[in-house]
Amino acid sequence: MSTSHYYVPASSKWPILAVVFLGFLALGAGWQLTEGKGLLLLLIGVLGVAWVMFGWFADVVRESLAGLYDAQMDRSFRQGMAWFIFSEVMFFAAFFGTLFYIRVFALPWLDGEGAKGVTALLWPDFTASWPLMSTPDPSVASIEGQVNPWTLPLINTLLLVTSSITLTFSHHALKAQKAAAASRWMLLTLILGGVFLVIQGVEYVHAWTELGLTLQAGIYGATFFLLTGFHGLHVSIGLLVLVVLWLRQLRGHFTPEQHFGFEAGAWYWHFVDVVWVGLFLFVYVF
Repeated sequence: MSTSHYYVPASSKWPILAVVFLGFLALGAGWQLTEGKGLLLLLIGVLGVAWVMFGWFADVVRESLAGLYDAQMDRSFRQGMAWFIFSEVMFFAAFFGTLFYIRVFALPWLDGEGAKGVTALLWPDFTASWPLMSTPDPSVASIEGQVNPWTLPLINTLLLVTSSITLTFSHHALKAQKAAAASRWMLLTLILGGVFLVIQGVEYVHAWTELGLTLQAGIYGATFFLLTGFHGLHVSIGLLVLVVLWLRQLRGHFTPEQHFGFEAGAWYWHFVDVVWVGLFLFVYVF
């Protein structure tokens, strides 16, 4: 890092554009899921966010290669990334907390247990179980079976865990100034992540068409797709980040001393992998 002063970036359009397109994405996704009419807004949001990410990343890369960042700026990047991952931890904690609340409290109450067991009066014939195969309200669709955790979900777990290992090998190769090896390990990480998404798509088709497991199939279907679907979205974003890092590796942008962009992407990918292990255990197995 060649400068001894704190770099103050110029005014940027990217933050406000990010807010706008994230708003389109959220509104479109909600409208599409509830009424099936938000596809256009959703596409605008997705394409807009991708454009913002590309443009914003490009500006940061140019500034970094120009030697404008110093040690204080590096600390700012690290603190910002740490807080971002913390926000993601809280995001998934909310969904895991919902799953916990439903399984430990809400379903037993509907079955007449505990201080709030009076709610069993709503459906007196209901018996609590998980996964909830038959919903208490007959107007809500039931499911015919649950996804076998020891088939596709187990394969995906092995793929993601392995991808974290290959990414770590890439990082060590980068620090050892073995550029070719670092690029090869990163490419293998990308392949493993891509295969994960393909297998998850196959699993979704099987669950939706053969098991009746849909977003409309009661609380089990809703929590299953919210948790695994948002995780799949994070894997997709992580892959986009890793592709950018791989291309930067090929162009020689990173050095053993200065490569926080790589480290930030690795932090995010390892976080996504840890979340999947939690999903595998508490959504598929237990």
